[in-house]
Amino acid sequence: MKLVDELLTTLPDGSVREVRIGAFWTAVVVEVTGQSRCGLASILRDENNHHHGGGPAVRDAGSLLPRRARELAELVRSHRPLEAAIGMATINALLPRQEAQWLDLNAGEVIAQHGADKRVVLVGHFPFIPQLREQVGALWVLEQRPAGEDLPEKAAIEVIPRAEVVAITGTTLLNHTFEGLMALCRRDAIVLVLGPSTPLSPLLFKHGVHLLSGSVVEDIEAVLRAVSQGANFRQLHQCGVRLVTMQNRE
Repeated sequence: MKLVDELLTTLPDGSVREVRIGAFWTAVVVEVTGQSRCGLASILRDENNHHHGGGPAVRDAGSLLPRRARELAELVRSHRPLEAAIGMATINALLPRQEAQWLDLNAGEVIAQHGADKRVVLVGHFPFIPQLREQVGALWVLEQRPAGEDLPEKAAIEVIPRAEVVAITGTTLLNHTFEGLMALCRRDAIVLVLGPSTPLSPLLFKHGVHLLSGSVVEDIEAVLRAVSQGANFRQLHQCGVRLVTMQNRE
């Protein structure tokens, strides 16, 4: 959790204006210095949680808005998946925008560009995988719930050290597996963090990451409506989410 702890120290504070939890995405709106900003995070499923019994998925549900934004961001440390998603969405809303460093490239394009004729590991299942298989030398996909040609997560220890390009979903920051996966990467590998949960912060470059492919909410109201109505990410993108990539220039 060292990266998450450092990330939290870089954030400004603000007021929480909205928390929306949909079928697939969490969105948090904050106000910082008079500006409203929205961040997204993926919802990780907890098969052991049942709403009819056991503990709550979100403690203090219904009374989150009075909290300060920095306090809400601290939920990213939680082992409750919904709380961690709220925390990461808050972080993504609070992060200062590095617009001068953004390129309008999506993760699939970036991986294809760097993975031509190379061995690539993709941690997480993404829609662009069939096309990507034809664009790179070799592709291994690691997934907690593998399907088709996916490999189980336990195969990470075998394939990541062999990869020249490693693309890691930002949700690994939510389930606290990011640092373990990074430790498996060879020193000369190109490492990318991707997906809407990815914090677009240059701090990640100090932890061995070379590229960040994430999302920026440009139409807050449209995105909130879509999240509330069960939109998948393709639908969110159509509602006002911009796909951008940041590269380590150092």
